Amino acid sequence: MNPRFPTLSQTAIAPFPWTTLFVIAACGAFSPKAAAQSSVVLWGVADSAVRHVSNEGRGSVKSLVSGSNSTSRLSFRGTEDLGGGLSAGFHLEHGILLDTGATASSTQFWDRRATVSLISRPLGEIRLGRDFVPSYSNWSRYDPFSYVGVAGSNNFVSATPVGPIRSAYGSGVNTTVRSSNAVQYLLPGGLGGVEGGAMVAAGEGGTAANGQHKVIGARLGYAAAQWGVSAAHTRTENDLTLVGTHQDSAIGAHLSLPVVRLSAAYRQFKYDLAKQRNVLFGVVVPVGSSGEVKASYNRVDLSGRVGATVIDANGATQIGLGYVHSLSKRTALYATGSRIGNKGAATYAVPGGPAGLAGGGSSTGFEAGLRHSF
Repeated sequence: MNPRFPTLSQTAIAPFPWTTLFVIAACGAFSPKAAAQSSVVLWGVADSAVRHVSNEGRGSVKSLVSGSNSTSRLSFRGTEDLGGGLSAGFHLEHGILLDTGATASSTQFWDRRATVSLISRPLGEIRLGRDFVPSYSNWSRYDPFSYVGVAGSNNFVSATPVGPIRSAYGSGVNTTVRSSNAVQYLLPGGLGGVEGGAMVAAGEGGTAANGQHKVIGARLGYAAAQWGVSAAHTRTENDLTLVGTHQDSAIGAHLSLPVVRLSAAYRQFKYDLAKQRNVLFGVVVPVGSSGEVKASYNRVDLSGRVGATVIDANGATQIGLGYVHSLSKRTALYATGSRIGNKGAATYAVPGGPAGLAGGGSSTGFEAGLRHSF
């Protein structure tokens, strides 16, 4: 996913019947009846970059990484026209670690998305399955670096620091990005710029360690030709949230001018007595007909306490700068740099660096890569 204004060691997995899947897709695509009423599309992104990360007092690491401009993935999606303005569809999306050829998740093959939908042009869409939660959708659209890479705002959304996210989810799968077992309603188009939706997900009597959570969320926004504003809230409950629910709220806005696109967003995570506040400012400047300069400022501040641990002094800032040069509609070269400065006991770091960064230390990263969409 590469959201714009306004609009991841080899891992063992069970053998996947690729041959069967391609035969089914081909038969569906070339059946005369299906050709008139339905379509199946195979698409994806191949993205890899060389990266260098230096952590204060710990040295540096050079690596080849995957998905630094847009997450590497393989996806199938399809639709069937049912007539009368009604259609059915599906979307299956698998994350790939392009540097090793491994699957991005060891437990979920269709880790990025697995949904089936019933869509009415005048009434909207009912969508079932694993998908993005409303707060993430609302936050990531304002990140010039699309929530990936050395400068992505994802660097400040982590269960590693002592804070509300770790307290609510431990080290298990959390719902700051996606939820499984979800039912969604999405508003139809043609509402004069109003857009949004709602999500509920069942915990199914499971545990946070297995990625099973009760989720309720909603998103509402308005988008005009040159500007837009939106807000979202997601509430999560699981076997670890014994003193309430985890609250995830996000609000943002963007302004598109002929020479620059500006964005700003605020996100807050809250559980029990602990809060985490994230602030994002983004800038994208077109360069000629094939390039763009991107910059962002991210700030995270923790407050309150977790048990007896006071976290008021902990936080960090991140400055990112990048350039993307399109070679065609599907292929681009890019380069990005960032620096994280911590305060208090915080140890936020650019991904891929040496372990053991001390509290209050700094982390610097640079990467250059190639992205191809197909």
